[in-house]
Amino acid sequence: MRMSSVGRTTEFTPSRKAGVKSEAGITLLEMLIVATLIALVAGISYPAVSSGLESLRLRSASDSIVALLNTSLERADRRQQAVQIQIWTKEGVLAARSADLGFVRRVEIAAPLRITDILPHLPVPPNPDEARIVVLYPGGAVPRIGIELSTPQGRKRLVTVDPITGVSQAQ
Repeated sequence: MRMSSVGRTTEFTPSRKAGVKSEAGITLLEMLIVATLIALVAGISYPAVSSGLESLRLRSASDSIVALLNTSLERADRRQQAVQIQIWTKEGVLAARSADLGFVRRVEIAAPLRITDILPHLPVPPNPDEARIVVLYPGGAVPRIGIELSTPQGRKRLVTVDPITGVSQAQ
C-alpha cells in the first residue's frame, strides 16, 4: 500500500543549537531596570507638575475673586443698592452682600493659598482678626481695590479694580 503525499502537511520546527534554551519572557533584572527608569522620569517631572498645579490653583482663586468683584459692582450699579464687601485675610474669605440681603456671595481661598495684602494700605495697620470692609455705592465712584494672593513658594497674583472703568482684573 502506497501513500500519496498529496494533502499531507509538514510541520517546520526551527533547529536548536545544542545547549541553548529558547524561552520567551523577561527577567527580574529587566523588570527592575524598567521600574527604575519609570521612577526616575516621575521624579524628574514632579516639580514641573506640582508647579503647574500651583499656578492653576492661583489662577482659579484669582478668577473667583474677579467674578465676586464684578458681580458686586454690577449689582450696585444695576439694582441701585449698596454692596458691602468684607475681606478676612487670616481666614482667606471674601464675602459680598447687599443691604437687603437679597445678594449674598462668598469666596473661600484654598488652604495652600493665602491673601497677603489688601490695597490701598490704611494709615493704621488693620487687625488681622477683623474684616476689611469696602462699600460699593450705587452711582458712586468705584473704589480702587487690590487683593494680593500668594503661594507658599512665593508666586503672587494681584486682583485689582480699575476705578476709571470699574472692571476688575487679575495681573
